Amino acid sequence: MLESKMKWKFAKKQNDLPNWNSSRCSPLIKELLRQRGITSDEEAEMFLSPNLSQLYSVKYLSDIDKAAERVHKGIAANEKILVYGDYDADGVSSTAIMLKTLRELGAHCDYYIPNRFTEGYGPHEEAFRAAYDNGYHLIITVDTGIASIHEAAVAKQLGIDLIITDHHEPQEQLPDAYAIIHPKCSPNYRFKELAGAGVAFKFAESLLGSFPEHYLDYLVIGTIADLVPLVDENRILASYGLKALSATKKPGLKAIKNVCGIKGYVTEEDIGFSIGPRLNAVGRLQDADMAVELLLTDDQDEADQIAEMVQSLNQERQKIVSAIVKEAEEMVVPAAEQGVIVVAKEGWNQGVLGIVASNLVRKYDRPAIVLSIIPEEGIMKGSARSIPAFDLFSNCMKIRDVFTHFGGHAQAAGMTLPLDNLQTLQSELNDMIHQQLTPEDFTQEIEVAKTVTLPEINEELVEEIRELAPFGMANPKPVFHIKDVPAEVRQIGSNRNHLKMQFRQQNKTIDGIGFGFGGLYDHLSPKTPISVVGELNINEWNGFRKLQIVMHDMKIDERQLFDHRGKKQFDLMRFVTSHTDHVAVKQTVQDGDSLPDNVRWVTYDTDIGSLKHVHTLFLYDLPTKLETLQLLLQQLNPVNIHVCFRLEDSTFMKTFPSRDDFKWLYALLAKRKQIDINKELAMIMDAKAWTKDRIKFMANVFFDLGFVKIENGLIQLNANPVKKDLSESAIYQERLNKAEIEKTLYYSSYDELRSWLSECMKDRHMPKEELVYGL
Repeated sequence: MLESKMKWKFAKKQNDLPNWNSSRCSPLIKELLRQRGITSDEEAEMFLSPNLSQLYSVKYLSDIDKAAERVHKGIAANEKILVYGDYDADGVSSTAIMLKTLRELGAHCDYYIPNRFTEGYGPHEEAFRAAYDNGYHLIITVDTGIASIHEAAVAKQLGIDLIITDHHEPQEQLPDAYAIIHPKCSPNYRFKELAGAGVAFKFAESLLGSFPEHYLDYLVIGTIADLVPLVDENRILASYGLKALSATKKPGLKAIKNVCGIKGYVTEEDIGFSIGPRLNAVGRLQDADMAVELLLTDDQDEADQIAEMVQSLNQERQKIVSAIVKEAEEMVVPAAEQGVIVVAKEGWNQGVLGIVASNLVRKYDRPAIVLSIIPEEGIMKGSARSIPAFDLFSNCMKIRDVFTHFGGHAQAAGMTLPLDNLQTLQSELNDMIHQQLTPEDFTQEIEVAKTVTLPEINEELVEEIRELAPFGMANPKPVFHIKDVPAEVRQIGSNRNHLKMQFRQQNKTIDGIGFGFGGLYDHLSPKTPISVVGELNINEWNGFRKLQIVMHDMKIDERQLFDHRGKKQFDLMRFVTSHTDHVAVKQTVQDGDSLPDNVRWVTYDTDIGSLKHVHTLFLYDLPTKLETLQLLLQQLNPVNIHVCFRLEDSTFMKTFPSRDDFKWLYALLAKRKQIDINKELAMIMDAKAWTKDRIKFMANVFFDLGFVKIENGLIQLNANPVKKDLSESAIYQERLNKAEIEKTLYYSSYDELRSWLSECMKDRHMPKEELVYGL
């Protein structure tokens, strides 16, 4: 048995699917739409065919008319306008949208993005003062500013009109700005979850007086890269944006697609895993101007050069992340002892700490805060990521005084705090999380749309599922469940850290790929049904198309048997997990037989009444009786069994003397009255082609039955021995028993041994509360 890492939450089976008229909706699509709360033809059509006419009017965004009027006034007066952006992919895209819009209107404008390392996130007083000194009296923020109370006050004092466009969580107090364009600060605007690029796009629409379709390719990058919910307006904008990005003529976007190896239609995954991380990498390692210039340039050669530099920075970013993740993991105390992981070290690159935090969350199922210590300033700066059950933003706001700067969302945040506040941060958040969550809340949950069989899976099914795209937050790609016996399982990757298996049934072959699942290879036994949950897709490589399921999790419900019989070297530690009980069985235990703390030795003579259920049982030595092992198995009722038997001297493989063999030797004794085994052994061996051990065994059986006496190698018949059958000899029975044990436990096939062990425990039930998380 192998327990899943996550809790699998299966969607309720819909027995009353709506009787929609739409012929385009197959039963599967109807079921998946129903899971998304869609119950009518009209709703289905709006979801499957997003239309720009479904967008909400920009006039419902508070302050947008006032802001647009101020910008037009500034343009008419040839006033210098500064776009103040952010250094992530959403901020860079927002900056490009706003700057392009202003230039289109003939504005005298420029942009400014703070340096992550010297200025940190958001507007800064020094930057505003520098802008004022350079003649700027109008500043428009994009994807930032909603928490900038002090900076807004500075702008007002200087005589700068500050227009804030943002989508981050508003805090208790709003900045005193000229105008704030923010969905969550607009009571009349129905959709609250636009990305920063979405808000900038809406403002661009207001400024231009028409829908800025030519900026959809910028918009979709920010929307998908920032992980906002892809529903309602975001779904519409992303759908059209992906089409625009696929056909874009903008040199910078063509160049970034090229270095990512993206050809043809651009998907949300292309942005999420390729374009977005590369644009983010620039601001993570230096100032983000290079990313903005890539998006703005009209020269293809320049765009290609910048894109190559961006690619190089991304590769460097990947190396830095790997190094910090390794260091951070070494600093994490056992996850069970803490609710929120907080790690800090001097010298860590502040630009990648959010990625590091995400890695820690995935590994430990705990919120993680990763901080870089800046001793010369007496502060720490960093990023945090959370688990779904814990609202990081609202909880951190309860201890706002701990931070010098703080902002973000429920699942992600950035922060600055004094060095002295580290312990307070850790203890306060730990208290909060333990008060709010149960141990089960720390376990990840995965929504499973449907169980499917191998014959049901085909390319048409995968294409149908794509109708629900673009996938993302609030509209996840459907996860399906398959249970079957894999025909092949192997580790792949340079470090053998990935797992590939192949399922075959009714001439249908489907690959299963589990990235990062390589460590589970040793925990999968042959011929065992494996349940996997994951996303169905088509893998195209060298012109070949293959169906595959990209696994998110896996489990095995059956008891497992691992066969190590005959191996000279057996590494028990490969199969020992720290949080489960293990028992290893030998005939006798020597002083030098050391084991980990959670593995204990047991002999076949141990009082089994003192033993309890264990997770894993290692059988090193054969028992002297099959019944002894049967009782032990019933008492321990192991979830998994490893048979590690080795034989130096096999009884079963030696020919057992027949009754005619015994008769011949007895007749020889009767004829000679006695045999000197020291002198005549070779003669008998030659005459009958018997081994020395065979002859000695038969002589000992005769002795055991009282037929002969043996002294100093001289075998003599006893006078008038009691007539007995050979089977009455304990030595004879012992050898038969030993041969039977070897035949049953050592020389049996894998299927025969598994059947015998299952028969021993067929009336036992494995208690669910004892199971271990196996991933």
